[in-house]
Amino acid sequence: MIQHPFPPLYDKNSGILILGSFPSVKSRETAFFYGHPQNRFWKVLSRVLEAPLPETIAEKREFLLSHGVALWDVIASCEIRGSSDASIRNAIPNDLTKILDIGKIRQVYVNGQTAGRLYRKYQEEPLCSVYGECARAIVLPSTSPANAAWTLDRLCDAWSIIRA
Repeated sequence: MIQHPFPPLYDKNSGILILGSFPSVKSRETAFFYGHPQNRFWKVLSRVLEAPLPETIAEKREFLLSHGVALWDVIASCEIRGSSDASIRNAIPNDLTKILDIGKIRQVYVNGQTAGRLYRKYQEEPLCSVYGECARAIVLPSTSPANAAWTLDRLCDAWSIIRA
């Protein structure tokens, strides 16, 4: 079993929560979200939020918090081969209540189908019963380089919903 190696990023002003599935090998090495240089998460978010592309971890933290974005993953620990979401087994979900209790979360988004499936399986209904419809997740197309069918422009169009 691999444990999630770093904490969530959020504060009391977080209005949206974006969840991935589980950190990639590169993200686990850098101890921060979307650490693989080919993952398009940071490019998509900076374009959608009309802000400069953050480069360092400190810039990424400031970028997210200044835009009211909380970031974490659905899974706290699991068995996984490399970075393959398809290989995730024996998943144990993260406790998202601390983010929902402290932040002003008005919507949950998940990055990709696997994160969406895992969120629905482990968390959506229990969280909706406590927090209401704001905990119902909207599944966005994955920013992973493995999702090559989606161009950067298509991803940005789909992800622009987070501004609404």
